[in-house]
Amino acid sequence: MNSYPLCLRYTFAASMLVAITVPAHADDTKLASLIAGPQRSASNSVRDPYRHPAGTLEFFGLKDNMTVVEIWPGGSGWWTEILAPYLADHGKLYEALPNPANSDEAKMGNAAFVKKTEAAPALYGKIVTTTLDGDKDKIAPDNSADMVLTFRNLHDWVPQDAAAPALRAMFKALKPGGVLGVEDHRAATDKPQDPKAASGYLREDYTIALVESVGFKFIGKSEVNANPKDTKDYSAGVWTLPPTLRLKDQDRAQYVAIGESDRYTMKFVKP
Repeated sequence: MNSYPLCLRYTFAASMLVAITVPAHADDTKLASLIAGPQRSASNSVRDPYRHPAGTLEFFGLKDNMTVVEIWPGGSGWWTEILAPYLADHGKLYEALPNPANSDEAKMGNAAFVKKTEAAPALYGKIVTTTLDGDKDKIAPDNSADMVLTFRNLHDWVPQDAAAPALRAMFKALKPGGVLGVEDHRAATDKPQDPKAASGYLREDYTIALVESVGFKFIGKSEVNANPKDTKDYSAGVWTLPPTLRLKDQDRAQYVAIGESDRYTMKFVKP
């Protein structure tokens, strides 16, 4: 369990969350051109209808002159294909990789990411790689980043009691006024939060209390990654849905028709 009191986790009523929803508008032409650009792999761009890169990044307030830290980019570098060329001329991109000593998955993912980026130095040569392993390492110099982005990582850290340390590392890296963007699988509100997040879903109020417990302030959310078809009651958790399809051919057509998970997209600021 994380160290903040249980009573803090459910202090945000659903009506409050809806009331401060912030819409996203995709109107950055440079960003749009890179999202449609030839540097993106087909296996990554095919997921755009579920991941909404333009609306998501514009909701967070991304600008091309920012210093940005992407957390745990994964072997495919899904967001890196967009962020690296977008920031290359006027900004700076740190890629905070997981510690490869912690798991075979981290080791393989890091190796795939390094292979991908080293094969295209014109695209990725300005990236600075660091490590996020709780708060053991600096993901960027203290108070240097305008934005930190973490996509679908929080649910992996919660069962390991690693979420608060990871968030502290992000807090240290951000400038005062810097933005933390968080996206993850959204749990239903009619059940208490499983402290081990075994299904992969996290309640919005739980997430807000957790992130605010390290010093951030919640300033809004977008429904850009919402999926009302997601019933969130699958035997294999969120991994039942694409892209994992953990049950393989069992009811595959049903899960493909649902699509990827219902996700919250939240914006926090370092005071």
